[in-house]
Amino acid sequence: MDTAIPTQLPSIFVSHGSPMLAITRTPARDFLAQLGTTLPRPSAVLMVSAHWETDRPMVNAVARNETIHDFGGFPRALFEIQYPAPGDATLAAHIADLLGAAGFPTGIDHARGLDHGAWVPMMLAFPDADVPVLQLSVQSHRGPAYAYAIGRALAPLRAEGVLIIGSGSFTHDLRRFRGQAVDAPETADVTAFSAWMDQHIAAHDVDALIHYRTHAPHAADEHPTEEHLLPLFTALGAAGDAPTAQRLHNSTEHAILRMDAYGFG
Repeated sequence: MDTAIPTQLPSIFVSHGSPMLAITRTPARDFLAQLGTTLPRPSAVLMVSAHWETDRPMVNAVARNETIHDFGGFPRALFEIQYPAPGDATLAAHIADLLGAAGFPTGIDHARGLDHGAWVPMMLAFPDADVPVLQLSVQSHRGPAYAYAIGRALAPLRAEGVLIIGSGSFTHDLRRFRGQAVDAPETADVTAFSAWMDQHIAAHDVDALIHYRTHAPHAADEHPTEEHLLPLFTALGAAGDAPTAQRLHNSTEHAILRMDAYGFG
């Protein structure tokens, strides 16, 4: 891996799917397992995970991250995984300052570790747990425009060697999960929604994307609630005014979960 930090790191969106991604060999897992080798080593990673929802932005500041097993009914092997990556209190304060200056008063949580939306991608991409990791919460009730604006405020971090990763799911209608095989073919509505999103991401049509719920086919079906798509908007916003967008990965799990990933900038 090239250890030099470039002038600008990209911002990235990844789909983390089920916690089983940590121990199940799938195309998405294979993608994440090689992701770290394709990037310069960052000074730190800021994870924006769908699984930490708060009324206002919160960033964690701990000496070492606890591994939060925020799920139930899965094999014991998942609960035995630990990802004790260091935190960075100084960077947490800097992030809070950046967001506060942009009009987003931000709190600092001195206890919370990493939920599975953060540690599953991180353990695959950076398995040595030696890169400082911070987590930023999402505000689902605020919607995409707010999440995009949060990303814009965080954009200066990319020039400081911080890798910003939004971790969610490109589609996330778990109401339709009926035990489908992990490699079951995706449904037509998932295909239509994902094609629309990809088209407008490639075109950097931010306005259409922010209003995806009105324009994209089957939007409310693929995201009955928005927390798993909002990290995409933060990653997009962090890339600046006219970023290049590259689809880094696309696959489907259990017929309904698109596992797409994008790099911006």
